[in-house]
Amino acid sequence: MKVKTILVSQPEPKVENSPYFELQQKLKIKVDFRPFIHVEGVSAKEVRAQKIDLNNFTAIILTSKNSVDHFFRVAEEMRYKVPEDLKYFCQSEAIAFYLQKYVVYRKRKIYVGQKDFVDLSPLIKKYKDEKFLLPSSDQLNADIPQTLNALKVNWLPGTFYKTVMSDLSDLKDVYYDVLAFFSPTGIKSLFKNFPDFVQNNTRIAVFGSTTQKEALEHGLRVDIMAPTPETPSMTMALEKYIIKANKESKDK
Repeated sequence: MKVKTILVSQPEPKVENSPYFELQQKLKIKVDFRPFIHVEGVSAKEVRAQKIDLNNFTAIILTSKNSVDHFFRVAEEMRYKVPEDLKYFCQSEAIAFYLQKYVVYRKRKIYVGQKDFVDLSPLIKKYKDEKFLLPSSDQLNADIPQTLNALKVNWLPGTFYKTVMSDLSDLKDVYYDVLAFFSPTGIKSLFKNFPDFVQNNTRIAVFGSTTQKEALEHGLRVDIMAPTPETPSMTMALEKYIIKANKESKDK
């Protein structure tokens, strides 16, 4: 069946040259964006209840822009003056660059990984005598604790924000040819909002094996999968599928 409409379960990109906009123009399809999940901050009181005292740490591990925002938000709520000699270990250059929103870059000790968390390992190991705090969401990637424990460093995780399912009730009578998901929580949000959802001819696109697993466990048929060696991004996977589906539909 032909694909004319896609709903991407993420916020609309803020950059003009997003691959989604290029996809829309190239294939003459409609792409809408709607976050199925959103982030909510945890209060300073809830962080204290986790037995976290920010004064006890000499280094902060930052794995996302959300972790940056919510660390500094909680610090402000706790009236904690962030010391100038605090060390920051950032998972990627993008996170390190974002850190400039809160600190004067050249005056701080900032250590940057390549892309994946494991890339930070040599840097963390080099400073293994530090006391590390990992501010994160309530859904921490299992690889991170494993990596830190293997390094035998003194570290503590803290839930500074939560991933919450969004209210999608206004989409009740709206139909899309493709729904694109990027996390297991996105799939859960679909079924929380629409418990009686029946896939029928809707194509499901998923990013990552954990999202695929959640989709299959909910009885969904996964039609489009990313990343793969051929299609490392969601937009590439969508493009490949749509070109094939629309050609087959035209040939019939």
